Amino acid sequence: MRKISLLAVQVTLRRNIMAQTEGSIKGRVTVYSVIGCPHCLQAKSTLKELGLPVCDVDINLNAALRDEVKKLTGRSTVPQIFFNNVHVGGNDDLQKMAPEELQRLVQMVREQPVPADAPPLPVENSSDATAESGEFMCERDAFADLVEEFKSSGVIGSHRKGLRVCKNSFTGTQLVDWLQTEKGMASELSEILRNLILKLYADHLSSDGKFVDYKAMSQSPFFEQYCELAVQLQRVELGSLSREEKLAFFINVYNALVIHGNLRMGIPKNMWQRYRFFNYASYLIGGEVFTLQDIENGVLRGNRKGVAQILRPFSKSDPRLQVALPDPEPLIHFALNCGAKGCPPIKTYTPQGIDSQLRTAAEAFLENDDGCLVDPVKGEVKLSQIFKWYKVDFGGTDEKLLNWILKHMSDSPKKVNLQSLLSSGSVKVSFMPYDWSTNSKD
Repeated sequence: MRKISLLAVQVTLRRNIMAQTEGSIKGRVTVYSVIGCPHCLQAKSTLKELGLPVCDVDINLNAALRDEVKKLTGRSTVPQIFFNNVHVGGNDDLQKMAPEELQRLVQMVREQPVPADAPPLPVENSSDATAESGEFMCERDAFADLVEEFKSSGVIGSHRKGLRVCKNSFTGTQLVDWLQTEKGMASELSEILRNLILKLYADHLSSDGKFVDYKAMSQSPFFEQYCELAVQLQRVELGSLSREEKLAFFINVYNALVIHGNLRMGIPKNMWQRYRFFNYASYLIGGEVFTLQDIENGVLRGNRKGVAQILRPFSKSDPRLQVALPDPEPLIHFALNCGAKGCPPIKTYTPQGIDSQLRTAAEAFLENDDGCLVDPVKGEVKLSQIFKWYKVDFGGTDEKLLNWILKHMSDSPKKVNLQSLLSSGSVKVSFMPYDWSTNSKD
């Protein structure tokens, strides 16, 4: 009933403002989001249906801003929505809001200017951005400086493709050569690949954020660019990467390979297809083949056996063993997205501050009841199957697992309840069914 009421409010409000322009709205709606997040897209779609201009802020581009928003909201998840200085919460909070309260907030934004204590916006680097434009400018893209350097490198020019001459263009090989020789940055290539995939993902999500049109995505020119760059991974030098660079590089490549594999091989729909997918979908990186299993269990988990694996991914004589992390990193389980609805959300990771980014991803996953549900009445903690499959990474026992979770939770009533259960010495641990369903539009 609440969803029907929300739709009715949207229709009513839309009719009321059809004769007016966005310029007459004095306040603002601020949405802190990340690119490709279906919940963010659904929230922004709802707000636009209400006739409200949205100031969309990519929270991944500014660490200081992330910290400030976390202090304001007490949450690590996106989206976080503000009507002027009023914090609404996330997408679920918006969709469940009482119609009369929603209408009151919409009216407030329309009539009241942005107050001084409204949530912060990124600082625009360009001196051309002024308040007179009537728009709120987000910060410079993380790759803006790199792009400027590449533009002045002399690589961009006219190139022949068949009988056609493409002006102001460059090939994937030229870009990789420049990154390797001039910048020496394998992680930058992985992020460029990742951002191309996220662009594809964002462009081909349904308006409610629930479905992806993979068929249309495969026909996008951005996908063609991605495929050309992915081939260049074979030329990346892995031996010189630091621990932080390995984490960011292989997490980004893993998530990109899953989406690439879905587009090329089809989305796995049963246990056998999933087994085949994770053991066959692969990239040639630095002269060696890495499957999804190799990346997750061989590299990022320090060459530990994965689910249903009898042997370790890399033998002692395998050259890929030199790339593996010396110790497993439990936090990677909240960054890897295998293409199922039960997975953590897709994000881009950078070597700088990678540990902080991974801790934030863990906090966000644990805040969600699909990841961790604490029932103080029954004395029970229900966890995602991820914790069962990889329990050895979290200590190996229920007690060590729960203490690890407690340590990595953000301050919240859920954390207080878990602490109370652990102190009582009587707590039951169970694991929730994993949602393997996909978000394909077909």
